[in-house]
Amino acid sequence: MKQALVDDTEDVSLDFGNEEELAFRKAKIRHPLATFFHLFFRVSAIVTYVCCDWFSKSFVGCFVTVLFLLSFDFWSVKNVTGRLMVGLRWWNQIDEDGKSHWIFEARKVSPNHITATEAEARIFWLGLIICPIIWIVFFFSTLFSLKLKWLALVIAGISLQAANLYGYILCKMGGESDISKVTANFLSQTVFQTVSC
Repeated sequence: MKQALVDDTEDVSLDFGNEEELAFRKAKIRHPLATFFHLFFRVSAIVTYVCCDWFSKSFVGCFVTVLFLLSFDFWSVKNVTGRLMVGLRWWNQIDEDGKSHWIFEARKVSPNHITATEAEARIFWLGLIICPIIWIVFFFSTLFSLKLKWLALVIAGISLQAANLYGYILCKMGGESDISKVTANFLSQTVFQTVSC
């Protein structure tokens, strides 16, 4: 006579890993200060650019303030928040022959140590992608409204924001230099992750 292995009403405990660890990775922000400054300088530069005429009539003062905020953002994202929030780092190194080499690093994933949370990664990538798009909108609005004196500032904003975006996309894709392959891989991974969630 065959005996049923598991009764339908019996509770079975399946060990798929540490659920507390998974919940921590999904819900918490481990680096709140880095997360704050990742968004603070970006949003401050955009808000200052938009509201500059309300606060001051000095073009030079507004220009310098926004440029400082953009520079602080570039430095903090490149050197601090990318490393802490997503475990990625990039830089340019020049060798003895004068050749430029781009270095891309990714933190090794350890099963015992959780480095970043999904919330931090989403905040990082959303901030990194949305802000250059906003600066591109500013570029076209500045160009079409013929406020050409602001064009240099908007181009600086696009350049600094896009440089970080480009560096981190290459970093995420393992340093491939063909941007079409990198973009296709990045978009397919993003779509796959979105669909699987």
